[in-house]
Amino acid sequence: MMTPERILQLGLGFWGAKTLLTAVELNLFTLLETGPLDAAAIGEKLFLNGRGDRDFLDALVALGMLEREDGLYRNVPEAAVFLDRKKPSYIGGLLEMANARLYPSWGSLTEALKTGRPQNPESDSTFETLYSDPARLRQFVSAMTGVSMGSAKALAAKFPWNDYRTFVDVGCAQGCVPVQVSLANPHLRGTGFDLQQVGPIFTEYVAGFHLSERVGFQPGSFFTDALPSADVIVMGHILHDWNLETKKMLLRKAHEALPDGGSLIVYEALIDDDRRQNAFGLLMSLNMLVETEGGFDYTGADCKEWMREAGFRETRVEHLNGPDSMVIAIK
Repeated sequence: MMTPERILQLGLGFWGAKTLLTAVELNLFTLLETGPLDAAAIGEKLFLNGRGDRDFLDALVALGMLEREDGLYRNVPEAAVFLDRKKPSYIGGLLEMANARLYPSWGSLTEALKTGRPQNPESDSTFETLYSDPARLRQFVSAMTGVSMGSAKALAAKFPWNDYRTFVDVGCAQGCVPVQVSLANPHLRGTGFDLQQVGPIFTEYVAGFHLSERVGFQPGSFFTDALPSADVIVMGHILHDWNLETKKMLLRKAHEALPDGGSLIVYEALIDDDRRQNAFGLLMSLNMLVETEGGFDYTGADCKEWMREAGFRETRVEHLNGPDSMVIAIK
């Protein structure tokens, strides 16, 4: 029998999303890594009012983010690994950004569709506003680590790195990709390329993995500077921020910086070529609508065509992790 359940779950999906985002904002999962607590103790430590505490915590149980036994709440294994702020595996930076920046902007999706304009009042196509605030910059680069970690590990394992010696990660943020690639491939030497404000954060992150001798940072802007030369250039979650003209410009710069036989890797939540299956990629493209001046996500076929226009002789698409796939181009 036909029911409206699926429609209602989708239409009210923001209830569960906001519950999780609020738990991250409150540092609930980090708190519970000190040991199981009852509702009263959690409420006291997090300065909650008391009225909604049990509903909030039990909703997280029902959503699969917490466990409850004998009135005591504890993290489920995934939350313990990925949502404890004190662990290097923490991906909550992405959720923090979603809560602080994306959630309000998505409330104006209708306006974005009608006007074609970003709905974040602080939207800046050059990231200058974001990069000028140290606290927000750290939140952003941590968010990029969260969104990239799974794909970074897959990239480190699936690409034929043994054929190469050097690589550059363009728009490296905190350094998730260079770290994961270098950990899995000890023969490589890597470089992170980003605006100079990122340098100290990148250096600190890399040092935490004892990779400072093999992974360095080069400041620069991919708008005004040539890209560093290396055997492999990586652009992860970069192209979708920009309009088509800028996308093609960045691909041309990568082609110019690579030696003959060098490889460019572009990875995103690529939309499937038929535009029917990768809902995350399509929703990410809507996120670019509400957050950027001209950004949009694209299919593997789209990217391969742009790469051929830039002069690359071979292209292929390979799945990485979750919704992410990579497009590989050979010069």
